[in-house]
Amino acid sequence: MPMPQLSLKARALRFLSLREHSRQELGRKLAKYAEEGDDVDALLDLLEKNNWLSQERFSESLIHRRAARYGNSRIVAELQSHGVGGEALLDLKSQLADTELERARDVWQRKFSQPATDPQERNKQIRFLLQRGFSQRVVQKVIKGADLDE
Repeated sequence: MPMPQLSLKARALRFLSLREHSRQELGRKLAKYAEEGDDVDALLDLLEKNNWLSQERFSESLIHRRAARYGNSRIVAELQSHGVGGEALLDLKSQLADTELERARDVWQRKFSQPATDPQERNKQIRFLLQRGFSQRVVQKVIKGADLDE
């Protein structure tokens, strides 16, 4: 016996039960299943009104998942791609800036664990941290700090 067709609201709640979603992301996922007469925006408004969908919770969740591996610029870019902006984004940026150096040191330590012995290795370490989204200033501090530990 085939499973009954889920309503748009049931699909939304299923998506939200798995993890937090941004309004933009959930709207895009639900649009695939919307039939004629379904109003995705009205459903999203209802979910926000009942506090089942929250940009703040989504932002905190994304930061929690990504902060241990990525730098500020990469996390902020991902937040922007999910439609987070304005004052909320500025607040999140300032929170991330406070811990960026410590997070970069942790990422460097897990990957390399010892300072570079030659310029090629040093450049490799710098590229790695920059590709992870850490700022140039923080990368330089991490690399210089690693050299001082010798």
